[in-house]
Amino acid sequence: MTTQPYIVFWKGTFIVSAAAAVYTLYKLRTSIKKSNSNPKVNPPKIINNITDLIGNTPIVKVESLSSYTGCEVFCKMELQNPGGSAKDRVALKVIQDAIDRKAIIPHKERKDLVFEGTSGSTGISIALICNALGLQSYITLPDDTSLEKLKLLESFGALIKKVKPASIVDPDQYVNSCIESCNKINDDKNDDRRGIFVDQFENELNWKVHFETTGPEIFEQMDGKIDCFISGVGTGGTIGGVARYLKAEKKLRNIDVVVADPQGSGFFNRIRFGVMYDQLEKEGSRRRHQVDTLVEGVGLNRITQNFHENEKYVNLAYRIKDIEALKMARWLSNNDGLFVGSSSCINACSVVRYVEEFGLQNSGKRIVFVACDSGSRHLSKFWKEALALKEEELMSTLDEL
Repeated sequence: MTTQPYIVFWKGTFIVSAAAAVYTLYKLRTSIKKSNSNPKVNPPKIINNITDLIGNTPIVKVESLSSYTGCEVFCKMELQNPGGSAKDRVALKVIQDAIDRKAIIPHKERKDLVFEGTSGSTGISIALICNALGLQSYITLPDDTSLEKLKLLESFGALIKKVKPASIVDPDQYVNSCIESCNKINDDKNDDRRGIFVDQFENELNWKVHFETTGPEIFEQMDGKIDCFISGVGTGGTIGGVARYLKAEKKLRNIDVVVADPQGSGFFNRIRFGVMYDQLEKEGSRRRHQVDTLVEGVGLNRITQNFHENEKYVNLAYRIKDIEALKMARWLSNNDGLFVGSSSCINACSVVRYVEEFGLQNSGKRIVFVACDSGSRHLSKFWKEALALKEEELMSTLDEL
């Protein structure tokens, strides 16, 4: 009789334990099933402002270029910033600095203004960030800027002033015109609004933000194993900041830093021969006042402060013709699903040139180039020409580049 309570106890314990085991197994199987059905679900955290999405862009392996060269070719997807380009980084850095200095104040009833002269992408970044932070953008640009960029600026509510393309020494050139507009606001005692001029070409916050963010991101994503970095020169901020970080900060002494230069720009000769001149720029030969090319966003015939501060970290350059960039645009789209803009295409062309010049085929070298923006910003200009290429004009192999 005395053993009966123990038997009851152990029976009860067994039943509870068995039930718990069955329930645990059920939950485990359910969890595994959910995991298998959504193996990639890892949603990012909620953010407070769209500006928090700027930076930390992914790197993608470009299989067609990697297969052809026998190297590992990657592109830094700056087009995945919320404003669609690397210019988001610069715009946020400059605007936040001005807010911190109280040069401009967000969310006033009569909004303070952010001025910039730009051919497009920087203006779009400024307009987006101004809207997010309670400011007003004012953009001066050449009147031949692509229609897509113009429509995006209008959609963001930017105040827009279009001017004829002109040399930087011309007071009506779009940068000079923008400075004048900014000064008028600040000099008007009857206007309580304040304005800042971003000055992306000469403002050293440009290269510094790439030194602080883009360079470290690339280094971490590539596990510090990079043999070549390729970018164009517009303001010189991206290539300057990344090059300085990789070479000076991380001591990657043997890395090649390459300028991808469009036709008509002077940086190819500057890097190769020390002379800032292009034969296509001789008097009477140009159709445009700045750089005679379909490529937007890169290419100049003067040294900006951002480039000057970091020129010593750049050691190679390639000149890419418009037709080569157009063919590469179609190639990347057809073979890799990469629908990119004109400057990204000359970067990709420079990958092939670099491998060919130094006989690096099948060397396994790790090359990173910048995918600056999407082809959707270039539909009416660069991509219009790319789509006009006939089937027989397209490359069937990169040997034809």
